[in-house]
Amino acid sequence: MAGLQLSGLASGFDWKTLVDNLIQLERTPITRLEAEKTLNSRKLTAFDALKTRFTELQTATNALKTQGLFSGRSASSTTTNSNWLTSAASGTAAGNYTFNILQLATTSRRTGTSDIGAGLSATDDVSGLTVASLATPTAVTAGNFTVNGQTVTVALTDSLQDVFGKISTATGGAVTATYSSASDRVTLESLGEIVLGASNDTSNFLSVMRLSNNGSGTVSSGSALGATNLNTPLASSRLRAPITAVDASGNGTFAVNGVSIAYNVNTDSLSTILSRINASSAGVTAAFDSLNDRVVFTNKTTGDLGLNLSEAAGGLVDALGLGAASVLDRGLNARYTVNGGPEVTSTSNTLDASSHGVTGLSVTARTESSETISVTANTAAMKTAVETFITKFNAVQSYIDEQTKITTTNGKVSAALMANNREIQGWAQSLRANAFSAISGLDGVVKRLDDLGIDFTSGTSTLAIKTPTKLDAALLSNAADVERFFTQASTGFAAKFDSFITSTIGLTGTGGNLGSQSSQLTKSSTSIDEQIATLERRLVQRRSQMEAAFIAMETAQAKLQQMQTQLTNAFKTSSSDK
Repeated sequence: MAGLQLSGLASGFDWKTLVDNLIQLERTPITRLEAEKTLNSRKLTAFDALKTRFTELQTATNALKTQGLFSGRSASSTTTNSNWLTSAASGTAAGNYTFNILQLATTSRRTGTSDIGAGLSATDDVSGLTVASLATPTAVTAGNFTVNGQTVTVALTDSLQDVFGKISTATGGAVTATYSSASDRVTLESLGEIVLGASNDTSNFLSVMRLSNNGSGTVSSGSALGATNLNTPLASSRLRAPITAVDASGNGTFAVNGVSIAYNVNTDSLSTILSRINASSAGVTAAFDSLNDRVVFTNKTTGDLGLNLSEAAGGLVDALGLGAASVLDRGLNARYTVNGGPEVTSTSNTLDASSHGVTGLSVTARTESSETISVTANTAAMKTAVETFITKFNAVQSYIDEQTKITTTNGKVSAALMANNREIQGWAQSLRANAFSAISGLDGVVKRLDDLGIDFTSGTSTLAIKTPTKLDAALLSNAADVERFFTQASTGFAAKFDSFITSTIGLTGTGGNLGSQSSQLTKSSTSIDEQIATLERRLVQRRSQMEAAFIAMETAQAKLQQMQTQLTNAFKTSSSDK
């Protein structure tokens, strides 16, 4: 009889469609509940959007209480295209300050002796010294160079003496070249003027030998030629003076401004030691001057400050020429006057209250000149904070207006989602009341928003700066009154707004009146879900009952039809027998 579950198989009656229609009619309460839940969901979304706007308004409100906002200062030079740096902390006395820089501060510098590296050769004989192995700061390149208009070709395999011979040969013996181990210099000599170089020379031999024209018949290297090797261990770095103040393992120690620097002659290069000094707390920059083959220490801070190095005799300090033979160029202190007052000094070119006495004002001078620094109220930051508050206030008001409005078009009335929510409309009214109520307990010229040129835009519930000049004047001339208006504890403008918003959305953006309404909607939706589930179960049972009844009907109908068929067949047989 399973086939009888097909609608109308025996009866010819489409009872399945009838059941579907009856169940659909009985679903009407569920449809109504689903519509109610959808409405709740839309309201929850609207509440979330409103909560976000309230939170942003609260942030903007609290920004008005930021410490130092209304006592903030800006400082700038009145000199066009000035490269001085200026800043003024909150509370710095406003006014003009003329700084006349008589002398800029400079750094102290200790310069080691020149030519600390060994010469090219220990003797004047350079026949065994190849060009490729010359211990010069820059390697000689193979190619051609010119002496008295004659081309001299140099190869890296040539000895220095070979090159001297080529110079003589190319000039027909007119120019001779020699090397002096005592001065570590090359000298060219001729009876007439020697002219060196040509624009098409391909070897740098002349520049490496530091030979240049001087209009005479004798040209010598401008300085010693041998150089210290920065990147090999000290023991093999070609320092002219030996390092003896070390232990058996090659360890030594020296001090820079009292900071100990350790080294090992067998493992540390001069480059490594200079980097170690620069990274230390000695407060100096150590550098190698390759042109003069010497080490130079410079204080990292300006001013007439000492720069001291110490080590036992025969140590690295002596080998680098930084001991008694070095020269200390003492730094200079900055010298200046303020507003024509007495001369004052500073070790730094950044002049602050410790020297000029103006609390909060900092001026970094970069030229020996006179510039006027104007310190004024930082009205830009103040105005930005006020404008941000207005923007966020308007966002709340506009959103509430949009969600609660009732409009009539061609006689048809349309209500927004929250049109019947009087509490939300009350929030907007409270915000407007807080915005324009006077702040009690103030004795300044600013007691309400109107004193700042702020009022409602005509015909709306949103704020606007109606009189910008009034706001600018208050921020510039009465910033202290503005600050008290916004920041007065518990009763100030910002405090009132913060308190109201907290009661509306809760301390952390949850709870409060808004949170309470959201919670009620959530509970309502949960209850609706439960009701829908109960009704759905009942409909399933109802469908099952109706289908069972119709199937029973189909079964009974089928049996009757079967019996009728049997009777009909029986009577036909009896009649034919007669």
